[in-house]
Amino acid sequence: MARVTERLLVVVPLTLLGVLVLLYLNTRSWTKTWLIVLAMPFSAVGAIWLLYLLDYNMSVGVWVGLIALMGVDAGTGVFMLLYLDLAYGEAKKAGRLRNPQELREAIMIGAVSRLRPKFMTAATMMIGLMPIMWAAGTGSDVMKRIAAPMIGGMVTSFLLELMVYPPLYELWKSRSEARTFLARSGDGRETGAAPPVARQAS
Repeated sequence: MARVTERLLVVVPLTLLGVLVLLYLNTRSWTKTWLIVLAMPFSAVGAIWLLYLLDYNMSVGVWVGLIALMGVDAGTGVFMLLYLDLAYGEAKKAGRLRNPQELREAIMIGAVSRLRPKFMTAATMMIGLMPIMWAAGTGSDVMKRIAAPMIGGMVTSFLLELMVYPPLYELWKSRSEARTFLARSGDGRETGAAPPVARQAS
């Protein structure tokens, strides 16, 4: 156990560093990379709770499950940002990013379109791993400790990813679009432009 603990002290940081580098190579943006990394610990909430309920101690199998969970969560986070980027890009191309409310609506469209793929990913993984939790025989104890954190983590990951990524993405994009919003509001005040309804009535 002492020898395994020493190895884990090296393997876990190297794994996290590898995930970080791969995320950057995929997104080509440190901001997006850190958005994914900052939201990843939320998937560990369900993993820790399920380990607590099952009375599992930290072991090599549990660490393997947690590392696999972080990898899956990073992958789903990349897809979430992809859907948000697509919705943001389409809204900007169509000229529908004139104020913070329209920015929020565009981000909500991207998040909602990710709901079905995210649900299918989480459901497939949990259904595939559930039989391991009822397995009995040689090696089943180790496999249960690998599967448990992944099952618990996917539950909270499914919920929190939809609640965490969109607000963080909105904060990031609202800062980059702040000048545009101010310029548009300033143009409206300077030119004294009438609301759309008033212009149509006239």
